[in-house]
Amino acid sequence: MLRLDDRDILILQVLSREGRLSKAELARRINLSTSPAWERLKRLEAAGVIAGYRAEIELKSVAPHLVIFVTLELERHTPDSFRGFEALVNAYEEVTACWALGGGFDYLMQIVTRDIDSYQDFMERLLSESTGIARYYTYVVTKPVKSAPPPLDTLINPD
Repeated sequence: MLRLDDRDILILQVLSREGRLSKAELARRINLSTSPAWERLKRLEAAGVIAGYRAEIELKSVAPHLVIFVTLELERHTPDSFRGFEALVNAYEEVTACWALGGGFDYLMQIVTRDIDSYQDFMERLLSESTGIARYYTYVVTKPVKSAPPPLDTLINPD
């Protein structure tokens, strides 16, 4: 794990909220000159601390859509069945996130699709792939309540 100082944490906090800043503006926000700020940013990128940049799209402005969470359990709990399921899920663009879980369910998937019919088509395709899904439960998101970057300062400096 890369050791981060207060300026590194500040860079990460600023960029996790506003990823599209100029070098000069980032430097101003963290109270450094441009060159040292840029060097720190490049070091964080090279170390893999910053995995990438992307735009946060307001989907309701672009197209009708549903966000659906699916919890599911596999029939078999073997390394091969987990690998097979994970490889399959990675092939579907409707799956925008997927987490392996400990506890009652094996996976939690986030699905973004046009409507309930396209979700049903997706699930039928997924189930027909011999994925070994024992059962699944669908939860349709009715409205987003909160979406925020992680609390970096609290995670890194818990005291």
